[in-house]
Amino acid sequence: MKKITLLLLCLLTSTYLLAQKPSNETISITGKVVDANTNQPLEYATVVLKNTETQVVSGGITDQTGSFNIKNPKGTYEISVEFISFKTIKFPVQEISSNKNLGTIKLYEDASSLDEVVVIAEKSTVDIRLDKKIYNVGKDMTVKGGTASDVLDNVPSVDVDPEGIVSLRGSENVRILIDGKPSALVGLSGADALKQLPSDAIERVEVITSPSARYDSEGTAGILNIILRKGKSSGLNGSVNVTVGDPKNYQGGVNLNLRTEKINVFTNLGYNDNAGPGVYNSDITYLTNGNIDSIRVENRDNDRSRKGFNANFGLEYYLNKKSSITGTIFVRDSDGNDISKNNISSFDALDNNLYNSTRIQTEGEDDKTLQFSLNYVNNFNEDGHKLTLDLQHSASKENENAIIIDINPETNTTNELSIDNLVQADYVLPIGKNSQFEAGYRGSFQDLSSNYLVVAPNLDPAYNPSNNLEFIQNVNAFYTQFGSKINKFSYLLGLRAEITNIDIQLLNNNENYNKNYTDLFPTVNFGYELNDDQSFTLGYSKRLRRPSSRYLNPFESRESEVIFSKGNVDLDPTYTNSFDLGYLNTWGKLTLNSSIYYQHSTNNISRVNSQDVRVVNGLETNVIIRQPINLASEDRSGFEFTANYNASRKVRFSGSFNYYQFETEGEYTYNVTDPSNGNLTPITQNFDTKNDSWFTRFDAKITLPWDIQSQTRVFYYGPKNDAQSEREGILSTNIALSKDILKDKGTLVLNVSDLFNSRKYEVVGYAPSRENPTNITDQTFQRRMRQVSLTFTYRFNQSKNQKDRKPAENREDDGGGDEF
Repeated sequence: MKKITLLLLCLLTSTYLLAQKPSNETISITGKVVDANTNQPLEYATVVLKNTETQVVSGGITDQTGSFNIKNPKGTYEISVEFISFKTIKFPVQEISSNKNLGTIKLYEDASSLDEVVVIAEKSTVDIRLDKKIYNVGKDMTVKGGTASDVLDNVPSVDVDPEGIVSLRGSENVRILIDGKPSALVGLSGADALKQLPSDAIERVEVITSPSARYDSEGTAGILNIILRKGKSSGLNGSVNVTVGDPKNYQGGVNLNLRTEKINVFTNLGYNDNAGPGVYNSDITYLTNGNIDSIRVENRDNDRSRKGFNANFGLEYYLNKKSSITGTIFVRDSDGNDISKNNISSFDALDNNLYNSTRIQTEGEDDKTLQFSLNYVNNFNEDGHKLTLDLQHSASKENENAIIIDINPETNTTNELSIDNLVQADYVLPIGKNSQFEAGYRGSFQDLSSNYLVVAPNLDPAYNPSNNLEFIQNVNAFYTQFGSKINKFSYLLGLRAEITNIDIQLLNNNENYNKNYTDLFPTVNFGYELNDDQSFTLGYSKRLRRPSSRYLNPFESRESEVIFSKGNVDLDPTYTNSFDLGYLNTWGKLTLNSSIYYQHSTNNISRVNSQDVRVVNGLETNVIIRQPINLASEDRSGFEFTANYNASRKVRFSGSFNYYQFETEGEYTYNVTDPSNGNLTPITQNFDTKNDSWFTRFDAKITLPWDIQSQTRVFYYGPKNDAQSEREGILSTNIALSKDILKDKGTLVLNVSDLFNSRKYEVVGYAPSRENPTNITDQTFQRRMRQVSLTFTYRFNQSKNQKDRKPAENREDDGGGDEF
């Protein structure tokens, strides 16, 4: 067994030193620890210093670059460096009277210790860095047996609504990357694809709110970078997990890794079979001159089921000690069956029943994705001078078929195919000891076709949404940036140029839309370290939001006869100037990371409700149409903080709070059709509004008797209002219990999601405006009920706390590298 955890060692040493006479004779001992075989930095390696005269033991741990800097009094020291599963290196006893750099220290793996269970400094669920927050999925029991959507919904600053839409700091315009790049794993619709990716395949999520020029300019709120698991331990090792749950939730997964001196083979396999009920209720009150005209009640019960298989295969080949090439293949095949039963009743102003009907929609969905990736890295030296090349090709196919049984039956089908290609090159050149120059290119090319066909004999042809859309988007981007550190001050300055070409064709209408624009996106990031415990960061970036194909496609949903969602083919991009001021402070066991942010957006894309009059079941009826439009501007500002408090090894607390306010200005004019004569009446809506909202999380991890680990998470999303809607606050609670068995090679996790079944979205919508509504819609959503699941994980040839160690050359794929 190795030494006790470094965290406890440092605490004891600090206590001892505080009791000693203060000394001004301090020196710094620095160095870098790497894997001898791959030259990858070893994060969390332990450096132990023993003063041979006083017998005082002190030390430190390495950071994400493998570097360490330990300040100690002058003296004679015995120095050792150790890391789990590696052979310890001991330096001869030496007198150190001035600053000393131990250089690059290479550790060799110790195969005999792979099965050893070692007490080490455990990473917290959230690592707080100056440029990002890193959410470590493996330490979070409340997402075991869940999906990528569940993982994101538990990340500080992030929220996922009932439809699976992801928001960052209250904004839906967030860019989601996989291993630092756009990926077919996000899928065509994004939300549905993330629900098919099992949480066990994810190692961590990086929240990047002030991205550098290296990243795409897409995503005005910021970037969520999902890092998949890639084993790096020698020999054959891995894990197997199985989940059962109620409502129906069956999952199985296998993570395997085989590494030799020249190759590293890794794979993630997953299968899921789940089903769950959901509800969507709406009461629509129709008004004429402020008086109730009629009421329509829709109570929709949804029963969703889905089966899916996904596999990720990778082979990394070390060409030599400085370069490697990695190829990966990702495959996903899933199908779903959703049944929606909508009970409809209509009443007059005196509450007399006018008619009742039942609208049943049975929808089948088949999704297939195939992606090939190739990565080449050449490390010219150990100082970070390197070249990285990436090629990626993917094809995603989605077919949906729906049969609607109602007074007037209909069927509709959607067939989509997206071909995506990515070419990327990144070059990094260190200049001196503390400066770095970077340059790169990224080309992303998408060719998507979407065929939507509605067969409804009794539907007015003028309102038939059938169409065939062809969407081509090519983006060529070039970037350069330079960063440096001068004493306690650091900076990173960058500029990105993006050339966008978009071609849209609506074949049914013979309409063509072409949008071409070239933009420059500057980024500025500053950092200042007051001391070892306190630091400030200041970031500025210009970013944009390109409308996706789903936002552009003008087809209308058909689940309801009076509430429709559709796209807008004439959308333009949103441009945002974003500022972020951050403060990091550590007081012993408490770490606080806080930010103040401001964003100004022009041509802002917002989803709005408009009204129209259509003949439904022989009656002229006001209907609601929800679609995205470009509003004039939006100003968003707020503050957030994340806090971690480790009361002891058995009690840990963390929490986050985010408050934001937004002010929108703009008008929208549309036409209301008179069904009797076809005359158009223009309606102008004013969307000037100023409001605020907030959300918070609290997380407690406590070790119970018999070494049972417990975790409780409480989430509350405050009320939110805008020009056309009011949403009530939302409270939910998750709990989990974990127990290691089979000599710590196995783990059982019992997880209860939404313990009180309270995660319901209650929204009141006003159309065309809050001041003069003709429709008031009271809606309740609950996509998924409370769920109970049990997960069993078995590890072989790896210890419970063993950390995946990525080669340094692949850190760029993780979106890392901004150390300035």
